Amino acid sequence: MPDALVIGAGPNGLVAANVLADAGWSVEVLEAQDEPGGGVRSDRGVHPDYVTDVFSAFYPLAVASPVLSRLALHEEGLRWSHAPSVLAHPLTDGRCAVLERDRTATARGLEGFAPGDALAWDHLCEVWDQLGDDILGALFTPFPPVRASARLAARVRAAGGLRMARMMVLPVRRLVEEEFHGEGGRLLLAGNALHADLAPEAAGSGGFGWLMTMLGQMYGFPTPVGGAGALTAALVHRLQRRGGVVRCGERVVEVTVRSGRAVAVRTAAGETVPVNRAVLADVSVPALYGELVAPQHLPPRLLDDLRRFQWDWATFKVDWALSGPVPWAAGEAAAGAGTVHLADGMDELTRFSAQLAVREVPDRPFLLFGQMTTADASRSPAGTESAWAYTHVPHRIRGDAGGDGLTGSWDPREQEVFADRVEAQVERFAPGFRSLVRARRILAPPTLQAMDANLYQGALNGGTAAMHQQLVFRPVPGTGRPETPVEGLYLASAGAHPGGGVHGAPGANAARAALRSSRPLRRALARAQTALAGRGFRTSTSPSANTPDSPDPADAPGPTASGPDDPPRTE
Repeated sequence: MPDALVIGAGPNGLVAANVLADAGWSVEVLEAQDEPGGGVRSDRGVHPDYVTDVFSAFYPLAVASPVLSRLALHEEGLRWSHAPSVLAHPLTDGRCAVLERDRTATARGLEGFAPGDALAWDHLCEVWDQLGDDILGALFTPFPPVRASARLAARVRAAGGLRMARMMVLPVRRLVEEEFHGEGGRLLLAGNALHADLAPEAAGSGGFGWLMTMLGQMYGFPTPVGGAGALTAALVHRLQRRGGVVRCGERVVEVTVRSGRAVAVRTAAGETVPVNRAVLADVSVPALYGELVAPQHLPPRLLDDLRRFQWDWATFKVDWALSGPVPWAAGEAAAGAGTVHLADGMDELTRFSAQLAVREVPDRPFLLFGQMTTADASRSPAGTESAWAYTHVPHRIRGDAGGDGLTGSWDPREQEVFADRVEAQVERFAPGFRSLVRARRILAPPTLQAMDANLYQGALNGGTAAMHQQLVFRPVPGTGRPETPVEGLYLASAGAHPGGGVHGAPGANAARAALRSSRPLRRALARAQTALAGRGFRTSTSPSANTPDSPDPADAPGPTASGPDDPPRTE
């Protein structure tokens, strides 16, 4: 009987398993797909000579994450590669905003859009210099990040107090209009805000766009050498060297609960797998509370809140094997970037977001375009390019702004029509692009979900990144932590704080919560919490029992957590 079972071998599940194995726990990971990785996989499915990242591709949050840093994955052979430039946002008139890792170079380029914008860029970078470390500290620790938040609050006061807080909650359109005179700086922040489902007019999109842009400035948008699967392979190899087991093709269909505690899981093949201490679920929130755990084990208020859970936008992706470099009209400014944003100005970004809001398939979709061979020369033969683009579409479609009658059935005709529309958008910025296509693969929303059940219709972030479903509201109001109403069961997916992105924090947070549960006081508090939750009350522990970013022996590697013969318990 393993000490812990982890449902799902995505990055968060594998991080959780590694943290537990470091503490001396025996761990089994059960993965529904035939290979591990979740949204971090690569293949040669487009063309045998081209490596394609199937889902995610660039990982600024991974290299910034102290969670992954502590795992020392370079010892497992993981290496990172960077494109010459981080990100480009070309316009159809040939101008191009470029994010470089050298902030002076970025500022120089933005000055070409409007006098004074170099100083504006320097100002935003100086704010990051003051706050960045503490923002990341608060981001990657369990909620509430008490110590990190205290440090951040002190830094915010020193950096301007309420004015700084105001900047963080501004819509990105308002923020960039206040900071920049020209289009270049505005597009860098607004395009990065749309890496999540945050429209230019959404509250908080300014802070998110600034965060992602500063991460690119500081860490770049790196990619694993050889493909995204190299990151997964490093996590799996590290876990196996510590005795962990990964079982693929094992879909979990139920978490078995007895006397309010998770004691086993049942697979689709009918196998019951018992567990000694904890079950960690790297699955979506609706899957955990709507499918795996029977409703009689959950508080009525949680089930009611689940009805209000909001997914982020659905995703449509196209992969290409190109016979040559993309012929960008902006020239080398776009050709040297690993990531390229395609929308002809701020108004086109707003127009795209408005079409999604009224449930229309966009006619000119905003594209995130990846040039993988530019970022990592091992991805395809010399002189060629392994490329992809993705965009967002509504989950429930009411109309087609492009006039092709797309309904969201995503049958073969609809897939081909919209893939052609995606290519037409690329052609606007790179005339002649289509003549380079040797092969393409279409991943429509249902396809993405079939390949990874956590990606509901291709939703990438485990639920909306909007303010009403973050922090204490994630995944539902009054939670914000990995513990669940079931003793010994922890939410370890992007549905938990701090949300989407490949950084491992939800998995590590869940693992550390399970490790801390071995303390007798924690077990007693957890039982009281579970009893109160069953009566519909929200609960919290005392500061001494709920300071997740404070030093904790359970956070350290090695056998400093509870011994193998301790009875099962939860925090």
